[in-house]
Amino acid sequence: MPDVVLPALNEARAIPAVVARLPVGYDAIVVDNGSDDDTADVARAHGARVIVESRRGFGAACFAGLVAATADVVCFMDCDGSFDGAELPRVADPVRAGDADLVLGARRADPSAWPLHARAGNRVLAWEMRRRTAMPLRDLGPMRAARREKLLALGLVDRRFGWPLEMVLRAWQAGWRIEEVEVRYLPRLGRSKVTGTIGGTARTVRDMARLLR
Repeated sequence: MPDVVLPALNEARAIPAVVARLPVGYDAIVVDNGSDDDTADVARAHGARVIVESRRGFGAACFAGLVAATADVVCFMDCDGSFDGAELPRVADPVRAGDADLVLGARRADPSAWPLHARAGNRVLAWEMRRRTAMPLRDLGPMRAARREKLLALGLVDRRFGWPLEMVLRAWQAGWRIEEVEVRYLPRLGRSKVTGTIGGTARTVRDMARLLR
């Protein structure tokens, strides 16, 4: 069964519900990326494996979780409650069955879940991705699944917000079969540190635009 990498920065409030919604057999790996709340303790108390990654950055946390994973198939998902872990089989099953190499969760946002500036930034990046690669992708969201060894072989180097885009670009260059399935996107629990802020969205767009160049 898959491992689920959950990059976390001050997500103690969200972790109980996030872990509880994971399907049976999906093992949670919470990567504490410099939290100053009880993220690590809460995660352990709810049965998650905890990895500490001191280097700040979304990509750094995701990579640390990938390295620590032991399952053949690895899923990635935000740890803020904005995704429903019960939907992970929609993303993981095509990879497990050998029908796809990388499956992305295209967000179907609930009202108020996705601020306008973040939605606009994502649309621009997705459009640019379609223009350059001809892949019919609508989203570059963080819920996704792939085989661990194949991901490691891609040689991803971005350790910031460009990690999700670099994964797709390198997978496309390697000839992977990339698919997209629709998943719900919910209002996050607690304070947003990325898409809920204009500054966070700007950093994400900047990192991804650098990769596209």
